[in-house]
Amino acid sequence: MQRDDAWKIMLEYAREERTHKHGIAVEAVMQAYARELHEDEEKWGIVGLLHDFDWEIHPTEDLHPRAGSELLAQRGVPEDIRYAILCHAPFLKLEYTSAMDRAIYACDELSGFVTACTLVKPDRSLSSITAQSVKKKMKDKSFARSVVRDDLVQGAQDLGVELDQHILFVAGALKPVADQLGINP
Repeated sequence: MQRDDAWKIMLEYAREERTHKHGIAVEAVMQAYARELHEDEEKWGIVGLLHDFDWEIHPTEDLHPRAGSELLAQRGVPEDIRYAILCHAPFLKLEYTSAMDRAIYACDELSGFVTACTLVKPDRSLSSITAQSVKKKMKDKSFARSVVRDDLVQGAQDLGVELDQHILFVAGALKPVADQLGINP
């Protein structure tokens, strides 16, 4: 599968700009981790881009991401990509079979959370993000209420990195796509 094919699927099923931006953000972070771990950047990026492509049409846990995985299977998307996408949903309680499976869980929510933290900075810049500032926002339960804080912590643990290191890695990985996310590098 090529990135262009994945983007076409995203545009077909996801109409909201925020869904597109989130996919682009997670794609960038997944690609950065793939480089770090000497894995397939394009494949990992596709997992990041497509992990929530079906959220707008399947916005409940009983459907997302399982029903989306079925749509991807019909499109001939490889099994390992579909399985990794399923792994971003901890409620499915799937066993990780690869580093890619761990990474998508670790990168999904934190990419969105770091972006949200950046949007409330006066300069809207990823350069202003510190591990401490993100962890402070994690304690504020009214900020980005839908983000499960335990998932942020568990994702880093499952990936085998310290939370502070993971936060800074995610912020750095988002810099090349900052303009597409409406923030500054």
